[in-house]
Amino acid sequence: MDPITIVLAVAGLGVGFGASTVVTKKKLGSAEAEAEKAKKEAKKEAEKLVAKAKEEAIEIADAARKEDQARRKEYKEVEQRLLDREETLDKKLDTLDKRSESLRGAESEVETLKDEIRKIRTKQQDKLEKIAKLTKDDAASKLMQMTERDIKDDLTGLIAKLQTEAEENAEEKAAYVITAAMERMASEVTAERTVTAVKLEDEEMKGRIIGKEGRNIQALQRATGVDIMVDDTPGMIILSSFDPVRREVARQALEMLLKDGRVHPGRIEEVVEKAQKNVQKEVIRAGEDAAREVGIIGIPKEILQILGELKFRTSYGQNVLKHSTEMAHIAGIIAEELGVNVKIAKYAALVHDIGKALTHKMEGKHHHISGEILRKYGAPEEVAHAAEAHHDDMEATTPEALIVRVVDAISASRPGARNISAENFAERMRELENVANGFGGVEKSYAISAGREVRVFVTPTDLDDLGSIKLARDIATKIESTMQYPGTIKVNVIRETRAIEFAK
Repeated sequence: MDPITIVLAVAGLGVGFGASTVVTKKKLGSAEAEAEKAKKEAKKEAEKLVAKAKEEAIEIADAARKEDQARRKEYKEVEQRLLDREETLDKKLDTLDKRSESLRGAESEVETLKDEIRKIRTKQQDKLEKIAKLTKDDAASKLMQMTERDIKDDLTGLIAKLQTEAEENAEEKAAYVITAAMERMASEVTAERTVTAVKLEDEEMKGRIIGKEGRNIQALQRATGVDIMVDDTPGMIILSSFDPVRREVARQALEMLLKDGRVHPGRIEEVVEKAQKNVQKEVIRAGEDAAREVGIIGIPKEILQILGELKFRTSYGQNVLKHSTEMAHIAGIIAEELGVNVKIAKYAALVHDIGKALTHKMEGKHHHISGEILRKYGAPEEVAHAAEAHHDDMEATTPEALIVRVVDAISASRPGARNISAENFAERMRELENVANGFGGVEKSYAISAGREVRVFVTPTDLDDLGSIKLARDIATKIESTMQYPGTIKVNVIRETRAIEFAK
């Protein structure tokens, strides 16, 4: 390259660099000026913010100072009021102390005056006794004798008049009260039956209920003690038993089996056990509902449970719980008319027959059992006596007891209320079971088929097969010798051994 050209190129580069340096310096100077200006403006803005913050801090401090002063003033005023009140109380206490001292002094003066009066009265009485030559008791006795002699004839005439009026009006008054009570309490007649019908939704279920060779229906009859008739009525299964509790257990168990569809001996035992628990709950609920219906509260739980069992008991075909609640209503009406204790009369009428729920467990007449149970579980003595005396073999000594006796006769004498033949039938069935239960080794027994069969379950460890045969003969012999019955009675002794083990 030509040296001249190189020199010119270098010179051009130098000129360009110098020009760019000048431009850069100008730009730097302008940026520094702008930065300085922004710095000054930021400083002024910061000074303004600081000044404003100081003013706000001063205002807050002033407000706090004023509030503190106000609170101090308020506290001083409260303190002053407390001091004033304390002074007032001190003055009142001083006044009370002075008054107490004056009262004690007055009491001592009064006691002194009383002693003086007693002494004066004693002296006067001694003087009067010396003058009259009679003591105070002798004078009172002579005065009573004189008064009795003067008014004896009048009292005798008055008493005779009142007795005559009472005898003349008693029958009319009693008829009025009883009629009024019966008019106000017109409940339905409740006659119980000895059969229960269960509807079949599907005719095919009959075969399941009967089972192979009748094993299912036999297991159900064995577990419940109820006669089950499947083919007698189309679309229905008939349950027959004199014991309403067994019928109810069988009904619930059968309905659960029909709903579930699984019918076999093991399942039947589970369902029957569940039905028995359900009936027990229903018993307690029935007792509570009956007490609530007649308005009696505070009845012990044990008595309520026994009362609920009466829902499944009958007396001459009449439901005993409904009979008892009806009696309680009538007893309350009569007690109100006569002005005696309504609660005691209703309470006693409601529980008067609870002994009927225990006659198969305790010896004695049901009304004596009722009184014993009521006393045992803490019922009032008036209630226990009235319940125990509702039959004629015990004297009724209270108005409430007489009312219970009367309303029992009223409730039982309603037309159609009782069925003598049904009661006799149930009594014969109970006697039949009791004969079987009286032998050793018997676990339970059921009278079924209207009393034509006694089904006896024995404990397999107590009797062997030969012993079961002998037991059947002994039961039949005792039935022949102790009972009167039409036709023949089949004694069926069942001995069953089960071996159960669990795989774990």
